Amino acid sequence: MGPKETPSQTAGPYVHIGCTPNFSGISNVYAEDLGHRMITGDVGGERITVTGTVYDGAGQALKDALIEIWQADANGLFHAPGETRGTPDPNFFGWGRAASDMETGAYRFETVKPGRVPAADGALQAPHISVWIVARGINVGLQTRLYFEDEAEANAEDPLLARIEHRARVGTLLAKVEGVGRYRFDIHLQGPDETVFLDI
Repeated sequence: MGPKETPSQTAGPYVHIGCTPNFSGISNVYAEDLGHRMITGDVGGERITVTGTVYDGAGQALKDALIEIWQADANGLFHAPGETRGTPDPNFFGWGRAASDMETGAYRFETVKPGRVPAADGALQAPHISVWIVARGINVGLQTRLYFEDEAEANAEDPLLARIEHRARVGTLLAKVEGVGRYRFDIHLQGPDETVFLDI
């Protein structure tokens, strides 16, 4: 009989120490935390800022959440080894990591608005950003997607959004426009406004 499975446990303070040492006050590990900068030069497309807060079931901001995002560039191309449709923007990394502010719970990403990418069946997906969240109280990282409320036509054609049975919940995946190039995407772990999470 082999070794027993290690019991699961929630993410603790070591997530920030290991993944965002500069944010945690530990210097001389990396010049800056990995994923802090997604735009590395004269990037193509529309530069945007995404901010938000992760809320628990009681409506309180999680002040120790860690959020990672992955997305296509403005032309719908991924900065990944398997990308065969073209050359992704060399000045855009496509992956980012941010810790929520320990006082307010707010997170922030400086990125570009992604282009549309084809789904497995060839249908075009609406511009979106894949989001992964870990924090205390979460045994397994949560996956969701951020879509843009000002992309109504593309959202209406998106195959994933079309699969959401309770149509009122689609709004939990839409980033709200807060100004030119500024979007807000709050994530609710539980409660009446619970974000749609994906089993990936």
